[in-house]
Amino acid sequence: MIERYTLPEMGNLWTDTYKFKTWLQVEIAVCEAQAELGYTPSEAVAEIKAKANFDPQRILEIEAEVRHDVIAFLTNVNEYVGDAGRYIHLGMTSSDVLDTALALQMVASLDLILQRLNDLIEVIRERAHEHRDTVMIGRSHGIHAEPMTFGFKLAGWLAEALRGKERLEIIRKDIAVGKISGAVGTYANIEPRVEALACEKLGLQADAASTQVISRDRHADYVQQLALLASSMERFAVEIRNLQKTDVLEVEEYFSKGQKGSSAMPHKRNPIRSERLTGMARMVRSYAVAALENVALWHERDISHSSVERVMLPDACILTHFMLVEMTQLVKNLLVYPENMERNMNCYGGVVFSQRVMLTLVEKGMRREDAYKIVQENAHTAWNRSDGNFRELISNDVRVKEQLSPTEVADCFDPQHHLQHLGTVYQRLGI
Repeated sequence: MIERYTLPEMGNLWTDTYKFKTWLQVEIAVCEAQAELGYTPSEAVAEIKAKANFDPQRILEIEAEVRHDVIAFLTNVNEYVGDAGRYIHLGMTSSDVLDTALALQMVASLDLILQRLNDLIEVIRERAHEHRDTVMIGRSHGIHAEPMTFGFKLAGWLAEALRGKERLEIIRKDIAVGKISGAVGTYANIEPRVEALACEKLGLQADAASTQVISRDRHADYVQQLALLASSMERFAVEIRNLQKTDVLEVEEYFSKGQKGSSAMPHKRNPIRSERLTGMARMVRSYAVAALENVALWHERDISHSSVERVMLPDACILTHFMLVEMTQLVKNLLVYPENMERNMNCYGGVVFSQRVMLTLVEKGMRREDAYKIVQENAHTAWNRSDGNFRELISNDVRVKEQLSPTEVADCFDPQHHLQHLGTVYQRLGI
């Protein structure tokens, strides 16, 4: 049964409520650090932790008047805390809260994406193992090339997904960075030790040299890695779409009972999931450009990046997460047709074995140019006829018969020759 994607798993991380929750985490972590260093009474911090809360609707009401989201948030929190609230946000600027909290959101989102990517990796690995020996034709330029296996095709997907995982693990470290350094990042009204302690409490590293904001090259890298992962999934989806074409039909998306493919044509079974994934990859990639354009801010900061990120980051994370769920289900339930793979590989009498015939002739002492010409003539004759049979033509060619016995010719058409070293690849990937 196909599982349905549920939004809350990722979508909840990008709600106003979750955002304000991370803001409060940052403010409390700074208060605790200030208290540990003796700048704030510990009793006041205990009171703040006990009473601090917020109401998203009330924050929006205040923001409508003050036109500043962080001030609205602090005003609402102080309505809960009371007098001890004067110790909240001491020496800080808005971006200390915004950028550090955003890092928490990005890390949490990436952790979910990594979980789902692990699911995809395991499903691809399982299907690759299942089809280690399922022989099919490899294609280049969309044209039949030489035999391979479907497991080997999936091994390429697995290797790419594993590289994607490695890249995400690297970027996770690069985005797990906070800053509590005040206006323009000079620590004029707050100590670097406060930043170090607060970030440690939040599971972040202090930015080595922030301005008033954390530089957006980190965020651009984050979005680009999501775009690259989405592009990999698009590659897998496009391959499925091509292999599901009526005149190929080597694999097919699972088609559930009662599902309809066309309002007009009852016979249709369309690769709708693969097409959906292809379209969504375009969306994720489009955000990579916006993320790169966010890098160049005026001087120590402006807020031209803010409006972009409010759309870009939730969308990119939710789309990538959704794509991983969809792709996992697609691969898990993919229908594979080995008999069609064999049929396609042997069309025109096995012209795809032309290189083996040519090389065998060369091994027998024939000049390569002569062998190539003989094999090409027979291959093209077979290719251009609906009943063309390359193997029959080669077997009856006098020039070939002078060099090769029937057994040697038959050996040229054994696909196992092309598969003898695939075990090395499977071993590398643990398939």
